[in-house]
Formats: sequence, C-alpha cells, structure tokens
Amino acid sequence: NALGIPQVGQATARLLARHYRSLAHWRGEMEAAQEPESRARAHLLDVHGIGADMAADIIGFFAEPHNRAVLDDLAREVTVLDYEAPAQASQSPLAGKTIVFTGGLEAMSRSEAKARAEALGANVASSVSAKTDYVVIGADAGSKAAKAAALGVTTLDEAAWLELAELAPAEAG
Repeated sequence: NALGIPQVGQATARLLARHYRSLAHWRGEMEAAQEPESRARAHLLDVHGIGADMAADIIGFFAEPHNRAVLDDLAREVTVLDYEAPAQASQSPLAGKTIVFTGGLEAMSRSEAKARAEALGANVASSVSAKTDYVVIGADAGSKAAKAAALGVTTLDEAAWLELAELAPAEAG
C-alpha cells in the first residue's frame, strides 16, 4: 500500500500523482474532500481508475489526524517532487490510453514495457476491463487475453506494441 492507504498501490499512486501533480495539491484536495458533497470529492471520483470504495479509503486516510502527522514528518525527511508529464507523452498515440500487459515479452521485461507505456502517457493497469484500450499479449498469455477478446478490447502482439511504442527495429534495406 502506498503510504499505508488501503487499495492504493504503486499504480494508483502514479494515477494520483499524474492527476494532482503535487503532494501539497493532493493533500489539500483530500482534506477538502472530507465534505461529502464537495467538488474535491467529485474530482477524486473523476480520476480514471478510482472507484467509490478506493476514494472512500483515500478520504478516510486523510480524515485521521495521525496520518496527516505522518505525512508532515515524511515531508520533513524526504523531497517529494511534483509530477511532470514527459514532453513526448502529449503527442503519443498512447497518451491517456489504458494498457494491460500479459504474458512474457522478448524485447524487454514487463517492467520496462510498463515504464515505456507510462513515459508515453499511458495508464498501465493490471486487469482488463471495458475501459481498457489495449492489451499487449506476449508468450504464454493467460486469462487476460481471453477476457480482452470477450470484451472486444484491442489486442496487440509484441511487434505491434513495439511499433506503437516507437521501438520497432529499423527494417534493413
């Protein structure tokens, strides 16, 4: 869990960083979101990938004074950089898209593929849903490939992924 917030791991922390841009802004919004009908609460629920249960856990975290104190202590000890979108991301065909990787890739590790997708502005998810834009299918892909097919989600093989990620090997001429 990121900061000990239930349901908030690394991927969700990235979504929140991308959306709120700074720890100070996020914290201010979450404190304002304590009001049930607040704009800040509605704004949190608008973040792609944040559902009502997760939003309740995040807001609940900020409702606890000891959690806010831990954040204050942490901020005194570490430098938290504001989020800056990669310059190339806004022009990428993956910008704002949700992508899932399944199976093994030959050209790179799954971690490298996820990092590349995020650098190009994509949201990397761990499970396939109707909101998923692409599923990259590597060797020995499992149930995610079947679920993508059942939901009509666009699937890419590794070569198509590399081309989309602008990493395709140059053709010999």
